[in-house]
Amino acid sequence: MVQTPNKIFTLKEFLALPETKPYCEYIDGKIIPKPMPQGKHSTIQGELCPTINSVVKVQKMGWAFPELRCTFGGRSIVPDVAVFSWARLPIDENGDIANTFAAAPDWIIEILSPEQSHTKVTKKILHALNHGTQMGWLIDPDERFIAAYPAGQQPLPFEEIESVLPVPEFCQGLQLTVGDIFGWLKVTT
Repeated sequence: MVQTPNKIFTLKEFLALPETKPYCEYIDGKIIPKPMPQGKHSTIQGELCPTINSVVKVQKMGWAFPELRCTFGGRSIVPDVAVFSWARLPIDENGDIANTFAAAPDWIIEILSPEQSHTKVTKKILHALNHGTQMGWLIDPDERFIAAYPAGQQPLPFEEIESVLPVPEFCQGLQLTVGDIFGWLKVTT
């Protein structure tokens, strides 16, 4: 998806364009490319999905997806991790997972890249919360900081390694700490 300078697109026009990598998002009529993930971002994202799925998918509570396009509320975004509760998974006519997710995820997780605007990523989480998302996380690997955004509540800051992070109601049984998340970055020999 190539952005034409100063051209405002409709959501329908945007969705008709071919996908590219890095992915682009549609926000307020503009096509915005996502930054390519770097080492810390990719490591955390790569560990989060199987860790979440080892509890929530196995128990049919939900399913975590990396880089999944979610179109809702007049926007089309690609969260670093989108988690949908089992009851809200879009299913096609064959009973398979659908290709199109036209809804806000139940849990949105964003991992800040060095060149990303903290404000823009926070706005994406807040947009999702305003459209039915139950929980948002913003993970900042450089600062070793995680902000949790429970729906209808003030954001909660987490820095201490033993701090247990809040998860949505449908993910009960999943327990992650700040130390778990940032421990994935350590290279042991």
